[in-house]
Amino acid sequence: MDKIQIGGFFMEDKVILDSMSRDCTFKLRDIISQYIFPIAKCSRPIVVLCIGTDRSTGDSLGPLVGNKLKFLVRNKIHIYGSLECPVHAKNLCETIDEINYTYTNPYIIAIDACLGSLQNVGKIIVEEKPLSPGAAMNKDLPKVGDLSITGVVNISGAFEFMVLQNTRLYTVMMLADAIANGLYHSILKTVGGRKFNSIYDDFNIKDVEG
Repeated sequence: MDKIQIGGFFMEDKVILDSMSRDCTFKLRDIISQYIFPIAKCSRPIVVLCIGTDRSTGDSLGPLVGNKLKFLVRNKIHIYGSLECPVHAKNLCETIDEINYTYTNPYIIAIDACLGSLQNVGKIIVEEKPLSPGAAMNKDLPKVGDLSITGVVNISGAFEFMVLQNTRLYTVMMLADAIANGLYHSILKTVGGRKFNSIYDDFNIKDVEG
């Protein structure tokens, strides 16, 4: 994979993690932290945009992540999309307009489910590029996100709508837990939280659990 430099670190432009691995949360934390550290340092607002709908098991990844992160809202951190108020195909454009109107130059972390190969089901893909919501359903929706986090919920192929409807909730929940935990710990590490003020005070903090 090609590598790019971010804030003094060299990062791969595409990272794939296994949501079932024991260290997935901490790997994801460190990856996201290195992307958002320079963003938080310059006080640029960070928007976590969780895309999907709770009306389809396979497409519920985004709202589940948003629901798990509701309590994380704080200064410069904003969450869009949850089980109660999902962001989906019908209101995505409106939501993007609202975000751009409300915040000055927001850094958007876009989260969505996707379909992929059998060996990648249950994997988390992190890329520094916009994601294309609804691509599996051939929907014409705007690309969104400075950083994209997608979870492979099922195999791609024919009848994607039926595939999403018949996706195992267990797979989606494992992905949602891993992504939410990784984001939570990355925010604690860069912006600050109850255990310590911020990464600016102690950049050598390696494990929020320690």
